[in-house]
Order: sequence, then structure tokens, then C-alpha cells
Amino acid sequence: MMRENKTVRIVQYVVLAGIALLFLLPLLWMLFSSIDTHAIQAIQLPKQPTLANFMAILTDSNIMRSFGIGLLVSGFQAIFVVLISVLAAYPLSRYPLPWKKPFLLSILFLTSLPMTAVIVPVYQMFLYLKFQNSLIATTVFMISTSLPYGIWMMKNFMDSVPHELEEAAWIDGSTVWEGVRKVVLPLMLPGIFTIGIFTFTGSWGNFFVPFILITSPEKLPASVTIFQFFGNNGLVNYGQLAAFSVLYTLPVVILYTFAQRYMSQGFSFGGAVK
Repeated sequence: MMRENKTVRIVQYVVLAGIALLFLLPLLWMLFSSIDTHAIQAIQLPKQPTLANFMAILTDSNIMRSFGIGLLVSGFQAIFVVLISVLAAYPLSRYPLPWKKPFLLSILFLTSLPMTAVIVPVYQMFLYLKFQNSLIATTVFMISTSLPYGIWMMKNFMDSVPHELEEAAWIDGSTVWEGVRKVVLPLMLPGIFTIGIFTFTGSWGNFFVPFILITSPEKLPASVTIFQFFGNNGLVNYGQLAAFSVLYTLPVVILYTFAQRYMSQGFSFGGAVK
């Protein structure tokens, strides 16, 4: 029996090591190729490491503008999704509203709706309203597509905050909004950062929506401008592509690093309720 358990454990470790290797190899290629001006598709150590690829990216005004547009769109989307989700989740969590269950089921259904199923009518609507090639309209649409997930998750996080804490604040003279701002939101920081990060990363890596709704190259975010490294005849500048990829991952890595301590705190309200 012990020998069988040991065999199963070894097989599990081998499978996990194989999966980790599949994730590690592309990362190694990206890091090595970013400092190699003669990078190819295969992983190879650079003979003469150089930062020329990074300098080519950082000195390209079009690429840097696309990074700025991507940061603005993703940042505004994350902020507005969190704010609207808090305002929508509070009454769903605290009050016995009529038709609450069908509304929540509708939200749950919308979270699983694929973008390919709605992009054609949305594109037609943008053409009819003359919103095509508008960064503001595109950002509003992306906010609306993230709200079902944000509201659903925020409501579940808010359910975890005991209502007794708000009642204690009300007894001390706080209004409903003050109770939300001073009691509920500080205790929901892990949930807020989780929703904000998932929204930001989903928007930051969204290629499909900006590619369809934005036509001007100068308005495209970084998730779409990566196309410029692929030539028409199959030629690819792998070194600059890898450098672009390294820089492209930095905002998400920085955001996760900054929010990690808030996301790992979890919820512990036992002592607070007492």
C-alpha cells in the first residue's frame, strides 16, 4: 500500500514538473530573446547580450503611445467596474429586494456569454451611433462587459462582511454610506483588489474588442500593436517582440506585487463581531 502511494506521488510530481516546464520554456525564450538582436524561434543563450531591443521599443513613440492608451483604458475600466460593482452589490447583499434571484441568475448568465456572440451586433450599433474608432465608447463597452462578473463577485465578497458591524456603526451615528465607506469597504479590500486586478488584466490583454471597434492605428492599445512585429512575408523581429513582451508584462506584475498583501489577508471577522 505504501509502495502504491509512493508511486502515485511520484507520478503526480512528474506531471506537475512537466506542466511547470511548459510554462517555464516560453518565459525563458522571452527573457533570452529580449537581450539578443539575433533571436530566433528556438531558445538560445545570447552571444552578446544587449539592451538594443529594449531601446528600440522605448524610443518608438507609436509603441509608447499604445502603452499609454492601454494603461488608461485598463485603469479606467478597473476603477469604474469596482465602483459600480460596490454600488450594485450593496443592495443585493443587504436588502430583500424583489426579483433579486432572477437578477442574480441573469448576471451569472452574462458572465458566461462569449464576446464573439455579441461583437457583431455591438459593431453594428457602433456604426449606427457613429461610435466607431472612439476610445471612450470602446472603454464604456468594455466596462459594461466586465460588470456582470464584478457585481457577482463583489456581492459574494460583501456577503462575507457581517451585518452586525454596520449596525454598530449606525448606533454610533453613522449614515448608511459612512457605514459602507468606513466599515464595509476596508474589510473588503481583498475582494476589491481581486476584482480590480482581474478586470485590469482582462482589459490589458484584450485584443479582440479594440481590434474590431478601433480602426485608427494611433488609437490602438498595446495589446493590438504587437501585430507590427509580424511582417507580411512571415518575417518576425523576435528580439524586439520579446522585449515588447517583457515590457508588456510589467504593469500586471507590478500590480500583483503591490496588491498581494491585500489579497492574501483574507477575511477574519470573528474578533470584530465579538
